[in-house]
Amino acid sequence: MRKILLCASGLLLTCSIQAQSVTDALLYGLDNTNGTARFRAMGGAFGALGADMSALSLNPAGSALFTYNQGAATLSSVNSSAKSVYFGTNAKNSDSTLDLNQAGAVWVFTDKSGKSDWKSFSLALNYENQNNFLNAQTAVGTNPTTSVDSYFLDFAQGIPLGVLTNSNFLDLDYQQQQAWLGYEGFIINPNADNTTYSSNLTAQSNFFQRNSVASNGLNGKLSFNFSGSYKDRLYLGLNLNTHFTDYTRRSSFYEDYRNSPGHDNNAGLQNVNFINELYTYGNGFSFQVGAIGKVTKNFRIGASYQSPTWMRFTDENRQILRVTTAENGGFFADPNVTIVYPSYRLRTPSRLGLSAAYVFGKHGALSFDYGRKDYGNSEFTTSSLFFDQQNQNIEQLLTAANEYRVGGELNVKQWSIRAGYRMEESPYKDSRALGDVTMYSGGLGYNFRHFRIDLAYTLMRREAATGFFEQGLTSPAQYRLKNNNVSVTCVFAL
Repeated sequence: MRKILLCASGLLLTCSIQAQSVTDALLYGLDNTNGTARFRAMGGAFGALGADMSALSLNPAGSALFTYNQGAATLSSVNSSAKSVYFGTNAKNSDSTLDLNQAGAVWVFTDKSGKSDWKSFSLALNYENQNNFLNAQTAVGTNPTTSVDSYFLDFAQGIPLGVLTNSNFLDLDYQQQQAWLGYEGFIINPNADNTTYSSNLTAQSNFFQRNSVASNGLNGKLSFNFSGSYKDRLYLGLNLNTHFTDYTRRSSFYEDYRNSPGHDNNAGLQNVNFINELYTYGNGFSFQVGAIGKVTKNFRIGASYQSPTWMRFTDENRQILRVTTAENGGFFADPNVTIVYPSYRLRTPSRLGLSAAYVFGKHGALSFDYGRKDYGNSEFTTSSLFFDQQNQNIEQLLTAANEYRVGGELNVKQWSIRAGYRMEESPYKDSRALGDVTMYSGGLGYNFRHFRIDLAYTLMRREAATGFFEQGLTSPAQYRLKNNNVSVTCVFAL
């Protein structure tokens, strides 16, 4: 039976810290435009429009514009695909899923006496899948200069050989664990001083490599909303949000030497397969405040503030190294443990939003939203140790990103025709690491008076350059990421 053990010693706290990176901070800080089909079809530009369950996630004052009790639920089909180029070789991967990504209801309480300037109050409860972690990426190619041995050598230098040979795996810190895997897998050998290491590979160049990463899970948000309408001109709202995350990622790196110059096909290492399995789960809290004002009967402006999200995570990690040698065939360097690291905290950045909309009575609307997040304000912490290096990397590599959303709706009798566009800048100072997001959307709706059904299609694109490992073997693969989403929402009176 596979062992599941908790890292509790001071040494092993280091492995938790080593495991986090800038990429992990962004994983929980970035949002997709999810929610109802109407919201998605109009590019999520609802900061000044309101009266949609997903508009609450952007500006909590939006619930004050509802005129009657209603509920909504959304089913989405998501297809995620990635095209890669790695040293001139192309590869493609895709994956699909179907999920219930939104469900909520709002209750409207109207002042029928006419004595109060507060014309109505609204209470709402809404769940949304903020980010779907469905992803499948494969990169394949021949690296002309760098092998995976550089990853293990980076960790091993300076570690006495006796530490690797006479210690239990769980008594090692993260750096020593990686060195142990390289040593036990015959990828690295100690030099005469038994504190420095050299590669065991005979091949000197042209290493065939394939890296496959498959992830799944979600980052969900449950919002408790309260809002009020003052003289039907000013709308104010508040959200209290609980967040929860469930994320799994499995990466499999393969390297082969049979066609590498200088390699002996009859002796020594022939190939390496390095597998990493990560499971992360956690929860957190945030709040939002917002306002919408009617400048004229048809023209509205809005403003909103979303606090940082304070998350608490736990990681479980498992690593396996499978090696094939000419003499012994295949064998495993497998510690046979799943390590549960101590919990840690992540603070994601706050968001400021400004918006404007023009409503053409019952005939439709045009809207524009602007948002800004400073991803450099993300921060990891624990109760015992601080993520000094990771937080320095976040500050050095990440920056503030602007987001723009535009949406329009045309109503013709019972039909609604919608279109939208969204662009968010890269969170990196060097946008080659992760490019801008562009999203195009469109949709239809049909109103049955007390029941409405909406349909939306969105296409989201982004480019990225990602290394297989955080150190050692960091040669980047270029990715073109694409996400196709078809959503159906049922809206009904309560």
